[in-house]
Amino acid sequence: MKKKADSVRRETLKKVLRRIAKYRGLLLLSLLMAAAVVALTLYIPVLTGDAVDRIVGKGDVDFAALLGILVRIGVAAGLTAALQWGMSILNNRITYRTVRDLRADAFRKIESLPLSYLDAHTTGEVTSRIVSDVDQFADGLLIGFTQLFTGVITILGTLGFMLATNPIITLVVVVVTPASLFVASFIAKRTYEMFRLRSETRGKQTALIDEMIGGQNVVQAFGREQKTLETFDAVNEQLRKYSLRAIFFSSITNPSTRFVNSLVYAGVAISGALIAIGGGVTVGQLTMFLSYANQYTKPFNEISGVVTELQNALASAARVFDLLEQPSEPSDMPDAVTLTNVRGGVEIHDVSFSYRPEQRLIEQLNLSAQPGQRIAIVGPTGCGKTTIINLLMRFYDVTRGRIEVDGVPIDRATRQSLRAGYGMVLQETWLRSGTIRENIAMGRPDATDEEIVAAAKASHAHSFIKRLPQGYDTYIAEDGGSLSQGQKQLLCIARVMLCLPPMLILDEATSSIDTRTELKVQGAFAKLMEGRTSFVVAHRLSTIRTADCILVMRDGHIIEQGKHEELLQKGGFYAALYNSQYAGTAR
Repeated sequence: MKKKADSVRRETLKKVLRRIAKYRGLLLLSLLMAAAVVALTLYIPVLTGDAVDRIVGKGDVDFAALLGILVRIGVAAGLTAALQWGMSILNNRITYRTVRDLRADAFRKIESLPLSYLDAHTTGEVTSRIVSDVDQFADGLLIGFTQLFTGVITILGTLGFMLATNPIITLVVVVVTPASLFVASFIAKRTYEMFRLRSETRGKQTALIDEMIGGQNVVQAFGREQKTLETFDAVNEQLRKYSLRAIFFSSITNPSTRFVNSLVYAGVAISGALIAIGGGVTVGQLTMFLSYANQYTKPFNEISGVVTELQNALASAARVFDLLEQPSEPSDMPDAVTLTNVRGGVEIHDVSFSYRPEQRLIEQLNLSAQPGQRIAIVGPTGCGKTTIINLLMRFYDVTRGRIEVDGVPIDRATRQSLRAGYGMVLQETWLRSGTIRENIAMGRPDATDEEIVAAAKASHAHSFIKRLPQGYDTYIAEDGGSLSQGQKQLLCIARVMLCLPPMLILDEATSSIDTRTELKVQGAFAKLMEGRTSFVVAHRLSTIRTADCILVMRDGHIIEQGKHEELLQKGGFYAALYNSQYAGTAR
């Protein structure tokens, strides 16, 4: 487990470095500025030591030389501040450009992910990776750029200056240094795993919150408030536990390294004092060494803190890269054809499909839909009705067999042209934040106002739209805001009415509409379906009496096929379904 975590951490670091390499010019400039900052910072103790040597004798103070030294210290400090300001700007630019690219790639990845991935992962969990984890990554990366470069260069530069002045005192510093490195390494190895677990748990918590807010009316309707609170408390407690462990290990970094740094300072002070007594160094040089001891040990505090933040950043980045590396929806074949002038002939030949290999669903399905036919699909829940829709639209690819549109296998046609040939109205509505007009025109952004109004009238949505505060320019929030379910469904129907595709898929398209409006919409649908191949998934069998062909499904198989009256006369499964809904009523 530990080896696997180390391997993941190394791989994640390589991926981060590859992304940063895109801004290597800014990175190089930041490094040069960091080197200049360190050089100036290390030059100031030299000037300070020189100044001390100018005032060690009683009545023997070289004021002229001191003034020149003070001016040089002031210039060096001013340049250091300016360079640090410029370096901060560069580091921010590198960090947030990298984060911008990462977040944009993650969002683009979602657009290309197969539905199988999105079906298997909650919306909140995916959102957490793009929002929270990328933010954590940005914080760690920014601290790394700000402190890591200058810290490493400061350590190397300080050692160089000290070696040039007195190797013996420098040896004291070098001997004690490994203790600080050991402390930082010990803590770093334990913080990564804790931060990884914290990121994963935070994702679970975000997913739970998103799910519960979205379904709060259902939670309250079934009295699940207490159970939901208990579930949240369990996840929250788990997050608390992992967060405390991560923070504990990261918080002991600073005091631990400070203790080691104090040992370094004491060693330099004692050894330097003894050497100064023997005349090996001047008082000013000893002052410089003590200043260097502070400067040398300070980066260890910073670097150990940076390492902790980087562990958090790498743990978060690993989750984002995991999303980015998920297999995308297979690309269209190089020789894929673009479907044009679609007539609507659909053939399904010996198709088998299952969402999971161990659970069979559709087996050896055959269907022939002629252009302009109305095909109704009925059957009990879980028999595969909606799955057929997913296969027709190629949201999922068949396991065996083939589906053809106008004689072209759909896996040899471009997805865009295939899906453009269908108009879908599902039981589950989807509206985006925007105006009513924009939602209706989603499939045809170039549609005129007259065409949009005509589509709304055809779907019987025009009357309620005109009653809204700004009519077609009324802004609605995500998923329709305060609109009723029936109103949202009418807008989705209007969207299809505007596009007028050659093929239609209606999956309980009028399930949320009142009976009176449903009769009107059914009439509009009947007119819309004229000359268009239509697949109608229905539970209310009264809505499919006029279908050209009714497919009766059970356990992934078509067990009966024919027109309404023919199936009733057979007295089979369809007749049983129909009679269960309309027993004692006239046919």
